[in-house]
Amino acid sequence: MNYKSTRGNKLKSSTFAALHGLAEDGGLYIPEKLPDIKLSYDEIKNMSYQDLACKIIGLFFTKFSQEEIKNAVNNAYNNTTFTNKNIVPLHKLNEKVSFAELFHGRTLAFKDLALSIFPYLLLLSKKKQNENKKILILAATSGDTGKAALEGFKNIDGINIIVFYPKNGVSPMQEEQMRKQLGKNVEIVAINGNFDDAQSAIKNIFSSDEFKKYAENHGIMFSSANSINIGRLFPQVIYYVSSYINLVRNGTLKNGEKFNVVVPTGNFGNILAGYISKKLGIPIKNFVSASNKNKVLADFFKTGTYNKNRKFFTTNSPSMDILLSSNFERYLYYSTGENSERVKELINSLFSIGKLSVSNEEIENIRKEFYGEFADDEDTIKSIKSVYEKYKYLMDPHTAVAYSVYEKENNGLDKNFHTVIMSTAHPFKFPLPIAKALGIDENKDPYEILDEISSLTGIEFPEKLEEIRNSEIRFSKIIDKTEIQNFVKNYINNLK
Repeated sequence: MNYKSTRGNKLKSSTFAALHGLAEDGGLYIPEKLPDIKLSYDEIKNMSYQDLACKIIGLFFTKFSQEEIKNAVNNAYNNTTFTNKNIVPLHKLNEKVSFAELFHGRTLAFKDLALSIFPYLLLLSKKKQNENKKILILAATSGDTGKAALEGFKNIDGINIIVFYPKNGVSPMQEEQMRKQLGKNVEIVAINGNFDDAQSAIKNIFSSDEFKKYAENHGIMFSSANSINIGRLFPQVIYYVSSYINLVRNGTLKNGEKFNVVVPTGNFGNILAGYISKKLGIPIKNFVSASNKNKVLADFFKTGTYNKNRKFFTTNSPSMDILLSSNFERYLYYSTGENSERVKELINSLFSIGKLSVSNEEIENIRKEFYGEFADDEDTIKSIKSVYEKYKYLMDPHTAVAYSVYEKENNGLDKNFHTVIMSTAHPFKFPLPIAKALGIDENKDPYEILDEISSLTGIEFPEKLEEIRNSEIRFSKIIDKTEIQNFVKNYINNLK
């Protein structure tokens, strides 16, 4: 399988695309053609998560041998890296709703599912490309990607990683996890700005010939850990396939029966992976992109216009505080009939005037399977409270956004079909909104709040957060958003 840019037709191998992250023209790599297969339940029903991972990774990374893929999968998905033997267990709330729990990895967030295997895919790609330069990974995070990437790449020879995050735009626990990160090859920097500022600065670095030359002169090449990288995106397809298998196995669905998916959506990678799983044969009826108050995506699916010229809100679901969703460009590519010229036209509009609009015909086609809706902070708290009181099930605020959207009228869902809500993080990563929902004093130390939540709910304090509680802070740098590029230059200059 070869890859091309969303904005052009120049072909590259999967190993080149994984190694470089962003296409030369600034677009995102997508398969020249998606695998021509239709997965059936009978074919995959007896497969473990690891078996499914080998199958899916093999479809998208055809340069790797089955032995290489199996070794990567076994290192990524085991009882050391994930605390649940199913990797992604399903929690059936009632006859209408199940949660796919994506948070049983090392950093308690769904990003672990891709970032546990991505380092192995990247190192294999580097080997296949005969690349001798050191790799510098640059990542922007709105909360969860940062820690998962840092954990995945720590202490790997030949790779360094810098993570930038908005100083006041992540939860206290997310910040603790990053600032206390171990590893000799990691750097964590807070910025006075938001996630979009960090992501845009990194994209500018990737597409700058001057920066590339500067890095090459120092024996460095850039790569990415965000879901703009195919090595991050396609492993996420696996958990949609496994969720379908588990729905049939536990009797919730019949073989071949359709189901809905609601996904808390920020950078659009998670929901895009679900969309790709549907193209591979998983019987998903409709997708709902659930936004918080930064509802640029929800508005797009309602109006056909994506307009980032709006106020940015810091919410209680910080990983979704994004106005420029990178993977949305890939979705535009598929929703416009794989038309690179049309994508280029739309993206040029977005970058020149801050908005893009699809045609009436295009949005009508999109609405045949995609809807968008949003929930604000108050809706989020109400959902956490009501679901816990009724079912004794505790959601994190991002999952609560998705559940609140599911509950709304006119969200586009036919609720005669079972709905899976993608539960993206462990609730203990967000002590303040959980405290508010459960009537606990929010002014205490975050760890004290979590102790009280644990005592009240009976949910065991996660071991990984207990480790963080007892660790020392290692990183305290704060820079202005305008200094990101200079910081990267200085970092390269000081690399041994």
